[in-house]
Amino acid sequence: MNEHAPLKPIPKLSVVAPCHNEEENIDELCRRVAEVCRQSVGESFEIVLINDGSKDRTWDTIKSNVEKGNHVVGANLSRNHGHQLALSAGLSVCQGERILVIDADLQDPPELLPEMMKLMDEDVDVVYGQRTKRKGDSPLRKAASDIFYRLLQKLSDVEIPLDTGDFRLMSRRVLDVLLSMPEHHRFIRGMISWIGYKQVPVYYERGPRAKGETSYDLKRLFSFAIDAFTGFSVKPLRFAMFLGIGTASVSLIYVAYIIVRNITFGTPVEGWASLMAAILLLSGIQMMILGLLGEYLGRVFQEVKKRPLFVISEIVSPQDDVKD
Repeated sequence: MNEHAPLKPIPKLSVVAPCHNEEENIDELCRRVAEVCRQSVGESFEIVLINDGSKDRTWDTIKSNVEKGNHVVGANLSRNHGHQLALSAGLSVCQGERILVIDADLQDPPELLPEMMKLMDEDVDVVYGQRTKRKGDSPLRKAASDIFYRLLQKLSDVEIPLDTGDFRLMSRRVLDVLLSMPEHHRFIRGMISWIGYKQVPVYYERGPRAKGETSYDLKRLFSFAIDAFTGFSVKPLRFAMFLGIGTASVSLIYVAYIIVRNITFGTPVEGWASLMAAILLLSGIQMMILGLLGEYLGRVFQEVKKRPLFVISEIVSPQDDVKD
């Protein structure tokens, strides 16, 4: 790149969307986002699309949209890093004064942007989308989501709004703080809540996917929930401690009962089946607590290695700036 080339003006708005096997949705995403951005900020915007190790033609489709214009910037990760790290990569690339985070499946409508921009004009730093309905989700997924958000609100050390995803508009100063937070197991909506400043909701009905199938199965959602719980609360550890104290107390009472029974009646206590059941129960509780400790310890292990959060192999932009 020419070192004497003029600096590019900072866009008023960046739209960041992680993409994993989303080739069917990218064209429509770029069209709708570009249209609503022009209504809000004219031509001062960029659309940052991150290819998170897709196995279909997602990256080719992103590059095609870069060539077409519409202010699209593409970033290709070296492998699949997962949604939260892909989003982090996009946030590290974007340059806008305000940043809209949206998923590529178009379940969250970009047409809410003008309303979100107006709210942010009222000295607000984060406008987050809060869902009133979730169309297209199975009853099992809806139930799991409801349980997750309400349990997280009870356990979390910070207030995380119910029924919110990553769909939100944030200011640059919020993003700067977010980018300074180095943890690998990321729960970005919780991290933004932790940052603080003035944050307000905008209510909407979340629609079904535009096209294709979601890559977030129940296994991924469970792993995501574990990251949320362990990243924003030590209450599970406290619960394990109180559970251990409780079971130890019950065990001591039972031992005292056996001693008194033997001294008083001189006969052993009957009920070996119930005793074995108690042993198995206590063993299960111990293994559960060890597993919980292992989750926290594993996260400490990941953090102390200080590896980079992600690796970007290529960036393409309308100005043909390519970085390997």
